[in-house]
Formats: sequence, C-alpha cells, structure tokens
Amino acid sequence: MANLKFNQKQLFEKLFDRGGYVLNFTDRTFSEFFQDFDVNIDTKKYHIYGTSKMKRLRAFWEIEGNKVVGSVLQALLELAIQTEKIEAKDIKLATQYINSLLGVSNDKGAEKELTESEFLNQKFSKINLSSLELDFQFEKVINQRIEEIEKSLNIEASLAVIFLCGSTLEGLLLHTATKNPHKFNTSKSAPKDKDAKPRKLTEWTLDNLINVAYETGFIQLHIKNYSHSLKEFRNYIHPRQQAVQNFNPDKYTAEISWKVLQAVVSDLTRID
Repeated sequence: MANLKFNQKQLFEKLFDRGGYVLNFTDRTFSEFFQDFDVNIDTKKYHIYGTSKMKRLRAFWEIEGNKVVGSVLQALLELAIQTEKIEAKDIKLATQYINSLLGVSNDKGAEKELTESEFLNQKFSKINLSSLELDFQFEKVINQRIEEIEKSLNIEASLAVIFLCGSTLEGLLLHTATKNPHKFNTSKSAPKDKDAKPRKLTEWTLDNLINVAYETGFIQLHIKNYSHSLKEFRNYIHPRQQAVQNFNPDKYTAEISWKVLQAVVSDLTRID
C-alpha cells in the first residue's frame, strides 16, 4: 500500500477524477498508459471498488507500493498540467506528495523553484553553441535568430521576440532529441502512435520535446515550467487565437521568453 494520507488522496481525486473517468483517458488509452509502468490496470485485483477508471486508480494506490504509485501519479500530474488549467498551489502540493512517495527530498526540489522575478534576474553569459555540435548551416541560422531576438528586444518588438524564441527553442530541443534518440524514444513522456510505438521525432510537438527533455535530464524543472509558458505564448502565432484570447504581448513577456531560451541553452550546453 502506498503511503498516502486521506487529504493527499483527496487532492489527487480533485486533480484526476472526472466523474468516474480519469482525465480524458479512454479505456484503451488508460490501459496503455499503465503499461508504461508494467501494470495491467484491467486485472481483477484493481476492481475491489468497481470497474470505472477512477475506482481502479483508487484501488491501484491502495494495493501498490510507494515507488510505482509515485511514478504513475507524477505522470498523471504531467498530463493534467498539459491538458487542463491546474492551480499552481495544487501542482506544488501534489509534487511534494509525489516526491515523498519517490523518496525525493522536497527541500532539494524547492531550491529549484524560481519566482518570475528570480527567473528574470538570472545572468547568463553570451550564448555559445559550439558544444551542441550543430551542423555549420544550422548553427549559422540559430546565431542569426539570436541576433534578431536581441535587436527586437531593443525596439520592443515583443511579438517578434516571442515567436523567434519559441521556434528557436523547438529547433534546439529537436536537435537534442535527434542526437539522443534512445533516451527520448524510451522516456515515459514520449508520444506514441496508434500501435503504442514512439512517434517519429519530427512529429513531436514542442510540448512533447519540453517534457521529455526534462524527464531525460537535459533541462531543470523550473526551466521546463517556464518553457511551457513560452510554448503557450508562441501559440499566438495564429492571429485568430490571439484575438479570441485578447493576448497583448509586452516587454515583460518578451523578456521572459528570451530568458527561457537562454536558460535552455545553458542547460543543454552543461550536458556532457
């Protein structure tokens, strides 16, 4: 039995229970999700409370041990963050509970969390792409984009900064994935096709690349979280969506986007 107290279970029910369903899982995808953890969630031992997906999840955390339950809850939390609006306080609390199950120090994790002000106040040296082993033409293009980002910041062309940072981030993470295909394809967050096989890396979304880059240790937790913010900003490249959401980027938003790109490059270049 996983070491979950009543109030902890209540939080996970709030995060994942959708009237007996779990998030947006179908029966098939729910089974496939658990297969990644070597769990057959369809077996009768998980039917002690009933056969709905949420009732089987409750049985699962009552029956199984801390490690596997922590891993599953961590992956479910990732999916919830990707697909729904989750309050930051709930994410923080759920992460603490999951870390306890996994035996990860919450004090250590807390050190990695940065406020927006702290994130913006980080100082990075001039970007040096040499250790990323980019081909000559690709490195030239990335450097040109970085120059254009800096020029756009100076004239407060905020929307241009966001789009340039978002697309450059995606290009660099895809490059990292193609250099490390085994790590990316075998990660739990790797997107799957209809046959439950990893999709071609060129078919991965920026969302996929960010999550797997974090899971495989290429970027830190706070950088992953801010990268998702940049991803959301970048989605406003579609003018209709920008109009519907009434999104008006300003210098502050642009500076966050630029800092995200700098932080990701810093993390990627520290990897041996």
